[in-house]
Amino acid sequence: MDIKEQVEFSIRKTFHKELFSRFAKAINTYELLQPGDKVAVCISGGKDSMLLAKLFQELLRHRKFPFSLEFLVMDPGYLPENRRKIEDNAALLGIPVTIFETEIFDTVYDIKDSPCYLCARMRRGNLYSKAKELGCNKIALGHHYDDVIETILMGMLYGGQVQTMMPKIESTNFPGMELIRPMYLVREEDIIRWRDENGLSFLQCACRFTEKAELEKADGGLESKRAEIKRLIRELKKTNPYVESNIFKSVENVNLSTVIAYKESGKTHYFTEWYGKKHQGDSAENRIDEP
Repeated sequence: MDIKEQVEFSIRKTFHKELFSRFAKAINTYELLQPGDKVAVCISGGKDSMLLAKLFQELLRHRKFPFSLEFLVMDPGYLPENRRKIEDNAALLGIPVTIFETEIFDTVYDIKDSPCYLCARMRRGNLYSKAKELGCNKIALGHHYDDVIETILMGMLYGGQVQTMMPKIESTNFPGMELIRPMYLVREEDIIRWRDENGLSFLQCACRFTEKAELEKADGGLESKRAEIKRLIRELKKTNPYVESNIFKSVENVNLSTVIAYKESGKTHYFTEWYGKKHQGDSAENRIDEP
């Protein structure tokens, strides 16, 4: 059994419950796929996106309804060794990738304010554009359950807002295009176990800014906000093993009658709009007066 067969067998058997079942559950729960979809599976070279590609291949093998795939790799300016590692892993795992090049890293490298935000927007835009060129109507990203709960906490603690990373988003700049996150319910620890038990090695992060930040951290600098949140969750789990699922459920169980304000389509609505108006619909003839 070669590596490709071994990896596919592990998805069907060893990790079926942890990986494929949760992948399929997210697709069904959040209605991420419809018949006739053509999905661009976006591969960055890390463990998450490579697993995403293999899960989609497994789903296509079942073929409950017609859909098709493109495996898309955007090179934003990787070092040659990082580009080569992505190509080698794709060949090893039997993923027929389409690679296209951009100069995003060079464009944002000298920007002082929010280079990561600009880089992410540019990468997303280039992926949408290439996917549409290839006839796709959706792009799929490899964000997982842990990314979701970390994003919720980061928004609350550093952004002063309650929001989450949504399972799917309609593109505003590319009409008819949609972003989906089929690994929404997959745990990172299970992805790591899948990687390690198959003896696989992927890119950790090929971003120049992250590499620089890691070097600065090694020299006594501050850790990233996401790393800080990961550490906080680990600490909280020591006394509450359900903390992760509770964070996730918190954005499913929002009670609007107990929040001070919420935003919808950019407009803020305060509780004073509906406070005290619960019984105003009662008409006089329906009320029973004291004798």
